[in-house]
Amino acid sequence: MAASVLVPKVEVSAQVPLAEYLNTSYRPDREYVDGEMLERNVGKNEHSRLQALLAMWFGKFEEEWNVAAFTEQRVQVSATRVRIPDVLLVPLAPHPDVFVDPPILVIEILSPDDSYAETQRRANDYLTMGVGTIWIIDPVNRTGRACVGNAWIESETLQVTGTAIWVSLPEIFNRLDRTLAR
Repeated sequence: MAASVLVPKVEVSAQVPLAEYLNTSYRPDREYVDGEMLERNVGKNEHSRLQALLAMWFGKFEEEWNVAAFTEQRVQVSATRVRIPDVLLVPLAPHPDVFVDPPILVIEILSPDDSYAETQRRANDYLTMGVGTIWIIDPVNRTGRACVGNAWIESETLQVTGTAIWVSLPEIFNRLDRTLAR
């Protein structure tokens, strides 16, 4: 009688051409990294509400700051990578369906399933693209960090250096807490 051997299941993903990815809609949308489509951690209600609150915050200042806020927008960060930040700001102007110019600001909101390493890889892609300011916001610990050069600086007020753009995290988190307490 032959012995059976358990072989671990290894998922092999087929390479997808960038043009095919760009012409296909996915629900939920997926990021594209070097020919592979990556599922995103879409978060839960705290993540979703924080994303909405940030978009509303920026919406109040769009004319004053001459920016437009977007959520979950495809951004082609290189010839072989498309990332989908939680929130981003771009100049108030017409834009293509997939952004190819560096946003003014990219915000990643940590989901319970996000790893720091993966979030850092996404942030590095944005930096390589030329994004000047990246924020990572953690709804669980109620903290925010801004990338300044190669350092991540924790702060209650996140700012885009050289602009009037800012966010008061205590105010955003207070609104989040009031929403979730109801």
